[in-house]
Amino acid sequence: MLNITHLRYALEVAKTLSITKAAENLYMGQPNLSRSIRELEEKLGIEIFKRTSKGISVTEQGEEFLMYAKTIMEQISLVESIYQKDHHADMQFSISVPRASYISCAFEDFMAKHVFSQNMEIIYKETDSRQTIDNILHNNFQLGIIRYQSIYDQYFKDLLIEKGLYFEMVCEFQPLALISKENPLAIKDTICLQDLNPLVQITHGDFFVPLVPENEVKKSELKEHINKQIILYERGSQFGLLEKMPHAFKWVSTIPSQILNKYSLVQKICHDVQRTYKDVLVYKKDYSFSQTDLAFIDELMKYKRML
Repeated sequence: MLNITHLRYALEVAKTLSITKAAENLYMGQPNLSRSIRELEEKLGIEIFKRTSKGISVTEQGEEFLMYAKTIMEQISLVESIYQKDHHADMQFSISVPRASYISCAFEDFMAKHVFSQNMEIIYKETDSRQTIDNILHNNFQLGIIRYQSIYDQYFKDLLIEKGLYFEMVCEFQPLALISKENPLAIKDTICLQDLNPLVQITHGDFFVPLVPENEVKKSELKEHINKQIILYERGSQFGLLEKMPHAFKWVSTIPSQILNKYSLVQKICHDVQRTYKDVLVYKKDYSFSQTDLAFIDELMKYKRML
């Protein structure tokens, strides 16, 4: 049985005529994409792509197959749009976001204030920038917020433009050091990077930047002078860890006071930190904001102004 995902892979390779470029567009490794294409060709018993020293070309049988594959994918999209339109919830809202406390607090206030209709579907997913972009492009998410270091601004803008996505700045910030009130640094008026050297750094595992090797991004996030690190892929346990590990710290955007008080944490300005980050709202060009979207964005902006 054919795998629809493999059809999408083949169409992307045909569009780019490059396994490397197609893998980048699909946010997957080149070896995995090559293996998927070989599996598809083996199932069909045909050669779709001709691989030569000059690159990739589509065979005659491949042209015929790709024509059918494109028709199948168009029909799938048509069926999805018909049934999503006829059987949609009265209120729909879906967003992928970075693991940021001010965003989650805005979402909580948005949910608390909203009068829900009988039929509703709310999806709030904390994930990395790569998955957020993919969710909007392929998984029917309406909105996304991505976070990245400002030095990588052009890399992300180029990718978003290439993918046909609109983007708007939510905020730009210099990271704060989040620590336990029990940490000796908590009572200092000012701290510097050298003060953090002995501590364990807690960070989120989001090291994606378009066209930049992951190891290079990691170096900019996990500084050389820090040799004790905990990498998390979720947000919730970071506060418990910081509360119970006075010898740990984490770089964060501004944390709402209710969280600081709950976990006995403080956030400190580190006067010699040079880098800044951007949180950017992302959505498809043809997408029109619903009243629900605007209500969430309003709460988000309120937290931005407060912090």
